Amino acid sequence: MKIVCIGGGPAGLYFALLYKKARPDAEITVVERNAPGVTFGWGVVFSDETLSYLEENDRPTHEAITKSFAHWDAIDIHYKGACLRSGGHGFSGIARKELLVILQERCRELGVKLVFDTEVDDHEEVVARLGGADLVIACDGVKSKIRDRFADAFKPSIDLRNARYMWLGTKKKFDAFTFYFEENAHGMFQVHAYRFDDDTSTFIAECDEASFRAAGLDAMSTDESIAYLEKLFGKHLGGERLLANRSQWVQFPTVKNEKWSHGNVVLMGDAAHTAHFSIGSGTKMAMEDSIALVKALLEHPTSIPDALEAYEEERRPIVERTQKAAQDSLLWFENVKRYRDLDPTQFAFSLLTRSKRITFDNLKLRDTTFAEHVRSWHEERVLGAKAGAPAMFTPLSLRELVLPNRVVVSPMCMYSAVDGLPNDFHFAHYLARAMGGAGLVMCEMTDVSREGRISPGCAGIYLPEHLAAWQRIVTTVHEQSGSKIGMQLGHAGRKASTKVMWEGSDRPLATGNWPIMSASPLPYFPDSQVPREMDRADMDAVKADYVRAATWADEAGFDLLEVHMAHGYLLASFLSPLTNVRTDTYGGSREGRMRYPLEVLEAVRAAWPKHKPLSVRISATDWLPGGVTDEDVVALARALKERGTDVIDVSCGMTTPDSRPKFYGRMYQAYWSDMVKNEVKIPTITVGNISSADQINTLILSGRADLCALARPHLANPHFTLGAAIEQGYRDVFIPSQYGIVRPLPARPA
Repeated sequence: MKIVCIGGGPAGLYFALLYKKARPDAEITVVERNAPGVTFGWGVVFSDETLSYLEENDRPTHEAITKSFAHWDAIDIHYKGACLRSGGHGFSGIARKELLVILQERCRELGVKLVFDTEVDDHEEVVARLGGADLVIACDGVKSKIRDRFADAFKPSIDLRNARYMWLGTKKKFDAFTFYFEENAHGMFQVHAYRFDDDTSTFIAECDEASFRAAGLDAMSTDESIAYLEKLFGKHLGGERLLANRSQWVQFPTVKNEKWSHGNVVLMGDAAHTAHFSIGSGTKMAMEDSIALVKALLEHPTSIPDALEAYEEERRPIVERTQKAAQDSLLWFENVKRYRDLDPTQFAFSLLTRSKRITFDNLKLRDTTFAEHVRSWHEERVLGAKAGAPAMFTPLSLRELVLPNRVVVSPMCMYSAVDGLPNDFHFAHYLARAMGGAGLVMCEMTDVSREGRISPGCAGIYLPEHLAAWQRIVTTVHEQSGSKIGMQLGHAGRKASTKVMWEGSDRPLATGNWPIMSASPLPYFPDSQVPREMDRADMDAVKADYVRAATWADEAGFDLLEVHMAHGYLLASFLSPLTNVRTDTYGGSREGRMRYPLEVLEAVRAAWPKHKPLSVRISATDWLPGGVTDEDVVALARALKERGTDVIDVSCGMTTPDSRPKFYGRMYQAYWSDMVKNEVKIPTITVGNISSADQINTLILSGRADLCALARPHLANPHFTLGAAIEQGYRDVFIPSQYGIVRPLPARPA
C-alpha cells in the first residue's frame, strides 16, 4: 500500500512509524511544510495513562520519550496569595521539538520517507509527484487546506472561542503543573505553566476579551505584551524572562467535522478535531488517532473504505467525550471572573473538577489529604454541620427552613390523579421517598387549574378536596420522616390536554381535549392543538389561580413552594423567543418576555408566608439557536432574586420537541446552575443525570450548586439517600426506628 501523510506533526509521524512497523512493505511518505527542527510552541503534556498506551504500541518510541520528559505529580493553584497543592495527578512534559525529533528518527529507522520544506497548497499535485497514493492522510493541522478543499464532504465547523491566549516559554523551572491567577485594574489573567525539560517551561497566558482590550493588549506588539505579562506575573517568575517562539495572542478554535473521510482521504489530529489546551489532550488525541487508524487498516486490509469507516466509528465517540470535557474546561477559564469571590480552597476544587473527569472520590484516591482539606473547609462554614459529615449531609438554611441534607427528590409527574386529586398512590410514593432520607421531597408539578393540567392524570390544587388530600400527605411525611416537603405549582400552557406519559408523552388526546392557551398561538407539535394567545383577562385569571394555589399549599403545610417557569409550560412559553412571538408589552425584548412571569411571581411571593422559602424552576437553555441565552438567564435570575426568590432550580430544555442536548453526560446541566449561583449570588438546585453520592459531594463542594435534585435514581431506589449514608459510613442521618439496624457502626477507636 502507498500512503502519503500531509503534515509532519505527531499524528502523521506516529501513524507512519506504527503502520510501517506492522507492514514493512508499505510505502509511506510524510510531507511537512517546515524544515527539520522548526516548530511552533514549546512543550506538550502526556498523562501517565497516555504514556502507558504509547508503550503498548511502540516501546522504542516510549523509551525515547520517557528519557527526555520532565515528570511531575502535583498541581499548584495560586490564587489570592494562597498556593493550594493537589498531588497524585501524574503528568509528563516534553519539548515539542524533541518529540518530533524522536518520531522522525524512529520513522527513518523503519524506512518511512520524510519530505520537509514543502508547502502543500494542492495535495493532489504533491501526491501525483510522489507517484500516487492509495490513501492520503490529512494531518495538516487546524487550518487544514485539504479539509477546506473538501468542506462539502467533511462539513467542518470551527468555533472560535472568546478568550485570548499567548503560548510562551520561560527558564523558570516548575515542579508542578502550575496555575496562576492575577487580577488588576484591567481584569483577570491566568497562566497555565509546566516544565518540559531540565531547564525550560511552557507558560501560557490567557484572559477574557474584556481584560485583553482593557489592558491594551490588542494594540501591543509581542514584545510589549511580554513586558506586560512579566510585570503582572513578576513575583511568580522569580526574575526569569518570558520567551517567544512565533508567539502571538490568538483565540482557540474548536474544530469538528461531520465526516472524517472522503474517498481515499482521511482526516486525523487537529485537522479532524481539537480540544482545548487546558486539558492537555491535543497531541494525545492525535497520536491515539494514529493508533486507531493503523488498527482499522490492519483489520480491513482489502478495503480502505471499510477501514476508514471503522476508524471513525471507533474514534468519534471517544473524541466527542474528550471535546465535551475540553468544552467544560475552557468555559471555566473563559468565565473565571465569576469565581473571584470564592475562597482559595473552593476555587482550587472548582478548577480541579471543572471537566468532571475528577470528582471528590477520585481526588481522595489521588490525594487524601487535600480532599479532606476541601471537605473540612466546607464543614467549618456550614452552620449546624456534624463533624466528619460528607458535603451532601450538611444542612442548608433557606429563610427559616433548615433542610437536613442536600438531596432533593426531583418533581416528577406521576399521571395517576383523577381530576387533579392525589390518591393512595401519591401517599405511598411521597412517603417512601421521604423515609428514604432525602432532605427535600418535591411533589410533582401540581396544576393551578383544571385547564392547566398536562394530562387527565395530572395532580392539581384547584379544588377544596385537593387541599385535604395534600394535607394528609404532608402531615404524614412530617410525622414519619426527617424530610421536608415542597410543592411545585404549574400550568401546562400549550403542553396541556395531552396523553399520559406511557400512552404518548406530550401527544394530543384522541378525545376529550379541553381548550388550551399560551404566550403565542404556536402548537407544540405540528399536529398538536393550537393554543389561543393569552389576553389580559386570561393573565389575570391564571395569576389568581396561582395565588389561590399558593395559599392552599401553605394551609396544607408545605415547607417550600416552587413556581414552574421551565420546560415549555405556560410561564416558560413567555420567556423563550422560540415560543413567544407576541408584539405587545409581553413579548419582544427580554424585559417584555419576563414581564408576565414576574407578575405571577410577585403575586405568589405576596401570598406565600414570609418565613417560608420560594423556589423557581427555569430552563437555562433551549438547546437551539434563537432560544434563551446565558445573558437572558442571568437577567431572569437577578429579577427573581430581587422579587424574593430564595433558590433557583436550574433545569434545561423541553421548550420545543427539538430542545434536547446532543449528549446526556453525567451532571450535564450543572454548568447553568454554576453560572446562576456564582453570577447572581443566589442558592441553586442543579439537575441532570446526577446519580451518585460522589457527584453530589463534588457539586456542593465545588460551589456549583447548593442542592442536587435526582429523578430516576429515586424512582429506582426510594432509599437513595440512606444508601449513600451507609456507603460513606455516615451515621448522623435520619433512619426510621424500624430500619435502625442498617445504621453504620461507629468507627473503631484508633
